[in-house]
Amino acid sequence: MVITIGTWIWGLLLLVGFGLSIWIVIPAPIFALLPLSVGAPEISPGLIIFNSIVLILGGIRWRFNTSQSPRLLILALGISGLAVVVSASPLIQFPAARQQAQSAIEASLGRGYLGDLAPEITAKMRSQPLIITDIWGKIPIPQVRIDRQIPFNNRDGVPLYLNIYRPLQVGKYPAIVSIYGGAWQRGSPDSDDTFNRYIAAQGYTVWAISYRHAPAYQFPAQIEDVKLALTFMQNHAKENETDLDRVALIGRSAGAQLAMLAAYQYAPFPVRALVNYYGPVNLTAGYDDVPNPDPIESRVTLRAFLGGTPTEFPDRYYQASPINTIKPNLPASLLIYGGKDHIIQAKYGKYLDRSLRSHGNRTVFIEIPWADHAFDAVFSGVSNQLALYYTERFLAWELLKQ
Repeated sequence: MVITIGTWIWGLLLLVGFGLSIWIVIPAPIFALLPLSVGAPEISPGLIIFNSIVLILGGIRWRFNTSQSPRLLILALGISGLAVVVSASPLIQFPAARQQAQSAIEASLGRGYLGDLAPEITAKMRSQPLIITDIWGKIPIPQVRIDRQIPFNNRDGVPLYLNIYRPLQVGKYPAIVSIYGGAWQRGSPDSDDTFNRYIAAQGYTVWAISYRHAPAYQFPAQIEDVKLALTFMQNHAKENETDLDRVALIGRSAGAQLAMLAAYQYAPFPVRALVNYYGPVNLTAGYDDVPNPDPIESRVTLRAFLGGTPTEFPDRYYQASPINTIKPNLPASLLIYGGKDHIIQAKYGKYLDRSLRSHGNRTVFIEIPWADHAFDAVFSGVSNQLALYYTERFLAWELLKQ
């Protein structure tokens, strides 16, 4: 009886480890399973340890439990070994991904691109693209000043708010405008709070803004609200310790689409840099060529945002597609996409990178092969540590260099 109970417990642990690990390589078929597909790669070092322990326990059972079916045990041990290999795949791929990212940023910014940064600035940055202990211990977030729920406008009875994050020391700082994602349908200025606090502590005033949501409000309502937020920022820069000559925009997913449109076309003042985390680039192509699987039902999402299909509203799809705003002399752009993303596929980021380069713009494209959409929701995860390492360096190169 003891052996039977032990076998069941080991089998349960095996299924849990394998069941979680398999989401490292399998994209979510439906939205409800997206957290598994996003989260599994980010906690993969923990899954390596868990699966290795299960494999060792299985080996012990093989050695001492002669009453068990040898074939069944061999099969179970094979599944356990496969779980170890799968859970190790992000770390196996990490050196090549880091090298690609390093080569991309050096090719665009120069090999000595950090040379003009003051030591006190580089001292605040991540020392390595991956620190395994931070996955469990969490990335340290210094204290900053935060003013929340500042009203900047009211459109159609919808109050619009923003948050402002600043370093503890009073001063005048470069600005980062942070625009949340959420399929243009959900989110708030609090959505990326951890990143906003982290990056503000490095010497920036961060403006996290809001916009009206689809389907109640369709494009161009969202970009109009972004423009209003930027105008409010322009008018209230001095009292909020903001240097308008050094401004970058960062957006995630739908927020990246709005950030690109604003930085490349609509901002009321010059923007120095753009950071695009897995943003949609060509909405017409996104409608015509949906990914498989398609966990957010891309066509439904785009119709909610734009009011219909590309056939019905070709001009609206064109105007909402950042790829159609590309021209010379745009802000330097950092583009980060996940290779496993089946919401906004990495091929669109590559296409944008090529288009920007063909017009003589400075751009850095980084693909994280194992990462899914919204990988940075796990702030201390494997993918976000890599993205954060290069994001903070890119922003410092453009906004903090002497």
